[in-house]
Amino acid sequence: MNTTGRKTVKAKTTAAKSVKAGAGGETTAPSFETIAKRSYEIYLERGAQPGHEVEDWLAAEAELTAKLH
Repeated sequence: MNTTGRKTVKAKTTAAKSVKAGAGGETTAPSFETIAKRSYEIYLERGAQPGHEVEDWLAAEAELTAKLH
């Protein structure tokens, strides 16, 4: 939290937000770093061909989120 003069400014939230688990309890979504690492692994598995960054990211995010459920 940053303060500027008399106003309090809250930091923006990150991509890792809380996600409700199906059978009770709560878990967190995969972190930015975890998704980035898996996305890079997918890129390498595809032969390091550029131009598929968004698809790699979404695939990594979906894969890691599915593991939480």
